Amino acid sequence: QLQASGGGLVQTGDSLRLSCAASERIFSTYAIGWFRQAPGKEREFVAAISWGGTTFYADSVNGRFTISGDNTKNTVTLQMNSLKPDDTAVYYCAADLVGSPIVARRVPAEYNYWGQGTVVTVFS
Repeated sequence: QLQASGGGLVQTGDSLRLSCAASERIFSTYAIGWFRQAPGKEREFVAAISWGGTTFYADSVNGRFTISGDNTKNTVTLQMNSLKPDDTAVYYCAADLVGSPIVARRVPAEYNYWGQGTVVTVFS
């Protein structure tokens, strides 16, 4: 249902773009979120976009990351700029049948479908 891609190994200050490809049904009716999980830590919210296009960000990435949707490709992109070593993690995209065009939730347990993770490593 979801296919994440775009991870890699970069230096501090570099940029990466992650993509999450979804089916048309999911893209048009589900909120899509990005989460990350660093070794030894819990999975945490990064950013999300409602199916109506409203965006939400964790404080730790606000101003550096941008989430956007492309309805011609049924893809949600996470543009990550000014990367820091603390951004190192496995990144997951997920879909939430939240029911509202302006809501996207931040709790992993609320999400119905998950893509496979993509690894982002930022070295100093």
